[in-house]
Amino acid sequence: MPAHWDADQYLRYADLRNRPFEDLLARVPELPPAPTVLDLGCGPGNSTAALRRRWPDARLLGLDSSPELLAKARGADGEPTAAYRQQDVTQYDPAPERPDLIASNAALHWMDTDTADHLELLPRWAAALRPGGVIAFQLPGNFAAPSHTLLAELRRAPHWRERLGTVRPDASCHQPERYARTLMAAGCTADVWESTYTMVLPGPDPVLEWVKGSTLRPVLDRLPEERERTAFLAEYGALLRAAYPATEHGTLFPFRRVFAVAVRR
Repeated sequence: MPAHWDADQYLRYADLRNRPFEDLLARVPELPPAPTVLDLGCGPGNSTAALRRRWPDARLLGLDSSPELLAKARGADGEPTAAYRQQDVTQYDPAPERPDLIASNAALHWMDTDTADHLELLPRWAAALRPGGVIAFQLPGNFAAPSHTLLAELRRAPHWRERLGTVRPDASCHQPERYARTLMAAGCTADVWESTYTMVLPGPDPVLEWVKGSTLRPVLDRLPEERERTAFLAEYGALLRAAYPATEHGTLFPFRRVFAVAVRR
């Protein structure tokens, strides 16, 4: 079952969340005039807005499975930046759109299912592109970081295991070379790299506030009672404060990302 998203919580650190996607778009080559651009897993529209800024004349379509996030995207600044559609991206066939660019921002790891890996989407996307078309994506690569390993350990603790032990983890990021091999096998050139951003997060419990907008969503869905949710967040927050101690300048939060820009031959 997909997570119920809180768009305002996700956008609380919008500038920091947007930076990797802006860095990704800087590596995308020139597109034809008035290109067709797909934003797959568009979330609350922040990535779609970045695409509109880069290609003002694009025919732009954003897809996401979350009605909460799409409602935010459609109402952004009073004027949506694209046509939006609620859609399971894993079941979507982009071929009829004949896209010049398929973009995905911090979403591929949410597209895994119990029987399929998100890598399986890439050949389908590549086949849908016009000749010279581009796939550009970035996703988190920090699933071995304390923010995730501590959460997994806490979910399996005796007092939480019954409620949270079966929450499907979102930890699915491959090594860059595997994305490169998959994209090249699909008939593309591949520019794949990784970067680690050392973010300085302000305020109390900032790492907890960060993951409440993303990684924690499936967990919080399993804790609808306020008392249980408060207890879990208090316990997890204490673990995060020990792992990411505050400094006088803020809390340092290393965040690894994996990027790919592929051009169809």
